[in-house]
This record gives sequence, C-alpha cells and structure tokens, in this order.
Amino acid sequence: MATPLNITQAAQNAPKRLEFSEKEKEKDVRQLNIIAAKAVADMVRTSLGPRGMDKLISSPNGENVITNDGATILQKLQVKHPAAKMLVELSKAQDIEAGDGTTSVVVIAGALLGAAQQLLGKSIHPSLISESFQLAARKAQEILEEMSNPLDLSDRTALLNSAITSLNSKVVSQYSNILAPIAVDAILRIIDPATASNVDLRDIRIVNKVGGTLEDTELVDGIVFNQKISSTAGGPSKIANAKIALIQFCLSPPKTNIENSVVITDYTQMDRVLREERNYILNICKRIQKTGCNVLLIQKSILRDATTDLSLHFLAKMKIMVIQEIERDEIEFICKTLGCQPIASVEGLSTDKLGSAKLVEEQTIGESKIIKVTGVPNQGKTVSIICRGSNKLVVEECDRSIHDALCVIRSLVKKKAVIAGGGAPEIECSLQLVNYSKTLTGTHSVCVRAYAEALEIVPYTLAENAGLNPIAIVTELKKKHAEGIKTAGINVRKGAITDILSENVIQPLLVSSSAFNLASETISMLLKIDDMLHSR
Repeated sequence: MATPLNITQAAQNAPKRLEFSEKEKEKDVRQLNIIAAKAVADMVRTSLGPRGMDKLISSPNGENVITNDGATILQKLQVKHPAAKMLVELSKAQDIEAGDGTTSVVVIAGALLGAAQQLLGKSIHPSLISESFQLAARKAQEILEEMSNPLDLSDRTALLNSAITSLNSKVVSQYSNILAPIAVDAILRIIDPATASNVDLRDIRIVNKVGGTLEDTELVDGIVFNQKISSTAGGPSKIANAKIALIQFCLSPPKTNIENSVVITDYTQMDRVLREERNYILNICKRIQKTGCNVLLIQKSILRDATTDLSLHFLAKMKIMVIQEIERDEIEFICKTLGCQPIASVEGLSTDKLGSAKLVEEQTIGESKIIKVTGVPNQGKTVSIICRGSNKLVVEECDRSIHDALCVIRSLVKKKAVIAGGGAPEIECSLQLVNYSKTLTGTHSVCVRAYAEALEIVPYTLAENAGLNPIAIVTELKKKHAEGIKTAGINVRKGAITDILSENVIQPLLVSSSAFNLASETISMLLKIDDMLHSR
C-alpha cells in the first residue's frame, strides 16, 4: 500500500505530466502544420524564375492545363490540410494585391517556415518568433523603399521593361516583345497617367480565340463579341455607321406567368393565335426600326426564347443585325464602351438610349467567328484584347500571362516605384537585416537573423532553376551587395552576376513589398496555432 507521502508526491506530479503532454501536443500540431505548408512551397519552388519548370495539371474531367504561374497551380490543386490551404490563400492574396510574385511569396513563406522550425527546435517561444518576424518585415519594407527608384507613368519604356520582366518567366516568354506593348497600351488607354492611383482591370476585356499564332494577338479600340451574328434569316453581317440598341426583353410571344395550357377547339382559333403572334412580334420590330437602330444586342434569357424564327425574319428584312446571347455580366462593359443604355421593355425604346459605332462586322478567326465593333465616338475608357493561339492550352496561358502583365502595370500605377529584379532585393534585405540583428539583443536578434537568412531562398532558387551553381552564385551576389552594388542580380541568360538594372530587369516595388508582408503575416498566424479542432 502506498504511504501518504507517496500519494502526495503522485498528486503533485500529475499536473506536471499533464502539462508535459499538452506541450508535446502543441509541438506536434506545429510540426504537422509546418510540414504540410512546406510541402506546398517545395512543389511550386521549381517554377520560380525565367528558367522555372512548367506544371501539367490534369483535372478529373480530362481537362489539362500547362502553366508555371503559382496562383494558377495552387488554385487547381485539391489541398486538404488546413495549413496547406493557408498557403493557397496566401498566393491568392498576392494575386489580388499585386498580380505578380505569386510563386515568390509561397517560396518565401516556405523558407520562413523552415527558419521557424529551427528556432522552435531551440525552444524559442512561437510568440517571440512571430513578433520578431513582423519586426524584420517592417525593417525589410524600409530597405526596399530605400533601394527603389521613382517611376513616371509617362515613361513608356520603363513600363514596357516591367511588363517584359513579368512575361519572361511565362510559357509564352518568347513573345514578350509582342504581348508587353499590348498590356502597357491597354492600361494607358483607360487611365489618366497624371492623376491615376489605381486601375480597374474590368475595363479591359480579354477574348480567347483558337486559331493563328500568339503573334496575331491584338489590341482593339472598341469591343469584341464571342457570339455569332444571327444570320439564319439572311440578315446583314456588316454595318457601317451603326446605331446600336441593347435590349433586355424577348422578341418572342409572351407566356403565362404560371404553367397553363390553352385549348384550341377549331382551326379559326389557331389562325387567330398565329395572326396575333405575328402582329405582336411585327409591332415590336417596327418600334425597334423606328428608333433608327440597325444593330440589335439581345441579352440572354432563361425564361423563354429570346428570339423566334419569325422575329429574326422581320429584323433581317429591315436590315437590322442581330447579336444574341449577351451575358448579364457583359452589360456594364458594353454600356460603358458604346455609350448606350440597357432597355428593359418595349416602352423604353428611344433614340437617346442607342450607342453608335463606325463599323460593326463579323470576322472569321480559324474555325470560329467574332464580331468586332470599332470607331466608337466618345468611347468610354475601355479596350478589348483578342488572344490568339494554335490550341486551347496556348490561348489560356496567353490570357493568364497578359493578365499578369496588366497587374504589373497596375502595381506601378498604385505605387509608382520600381526595384531591380534577379534576386537583388532579397539579398539586399538579407544583408541589411543581418546587420540590423546585431543591434538587437536576446531572442529577437536570433530570430531576425534567421528571417534574413531565409530570404536567400529566392536567389538560390533562381540560380538552381537556371542550372547554375547556387552556392557559388549566391556567395558572389552577397559579395557584390556587401561592396555596395545594390542593383547586382542574377542574369540567368549570361549565367553570371551583372548590374540587373542596366539589363532592364525591373519589377514594381509593390510586388516585393507585398510578398514580404503577406508571407510574414501568414507565418505568424501559422506559428500561433497550437491545436486543431474539428467542428460538428
């Protein structure tokens, strides 16, 4: 039998054993989270930089996507682990904020997780690591601001260089000299460079068409429709000096609000129904013609047929071009471009609600057709881009690449400053943060130094993906920056360290600053998780 003394000792030791098991549980949860998130970062790491590898993503329905865009890769994946999902959301947040650097931000986050894992192994508390990483991120922002160069939006060459740098890491990089000017001109046409502080990319419409090559991709001043002209009744396929109406009602016989059936007992009643239907549709067509409209856009209807063969026949006789299946989300762009107003009912038809254009014509591209509207007087600040390519995979990658280039220019509009690329900002921040850590004391100094060393992952990966010796390249790069050459970066084409700014390899300040901030916030959030609970 245990003595009273032994019982007392056991009672005192029980909370300690419970506390010990709780500590072990917290440690295991953090380790699992770090391993899951690092697995995602390691997967996209090989896609970083101009010489990064591409991923072939196959979906269950047989659809294939070839890309090296970090946001697209992670978006297509079926990630189950909650911590890994946080890195997917991180990439999405970077895509929304800056539009570029979606792979870099995940790679940096993975490196910071590795650094945090080592610090946790030294028994440093997660809260201290999180606090130190936030301190280092704020200092990194100051360093980036110091090494940035201001940009004037009227400097088209600098904008082109930024867009080309973004496109150089894409599958379509060999066509960057064609796609970059399209992206820059598209942005400059929808903003006022003197006063703009942001860009609404919804004012740029991208239409994908298979056929031709990427060189046939073009910028259109006006609007491009994917829909076909309704020419079954022999209507016109080309209209000069067009008057354009956008209607949201149907050119078909009305139906009852509820499911009813009309019983016809003899042929005279049938004749009357057909006659009334004909008169009803003819009356609507005449009212449309009376406004002077010669191009009719009809919104897609889900309740009943938007048109009938009879209404198309009448409109063709009146020489009115009909374009059907206009989607609801296209209405705002069309109205902004053409200066027209959507017409919800026949009673609302009037001349002042029509838009105008010099030419509306149908063009054949490959095996399909598009409708191009050009020469719009007083056109709203909108443009359209037609992406061309030999197959669907190329066209979709062209679309994603142009979107990234547009986002880069938007980043320059939001924050008018550029920095050197090629791993220069990461190494400069790394070196200066190491010096900064020497001014701190205690665990903050150790954590900030670990943060600084983690940033070396970007130039290391750039060199590794380019087939260079990463250790030699990063060592030489650090030497150049230690000598005060802040614009020294990795030139993957020459396989050496050069003044990357003179090579016109530049990127928006917002891309790097956003990547550092978002990655640091995500890691801080992950480190503060000590348990995973499943709700019912």
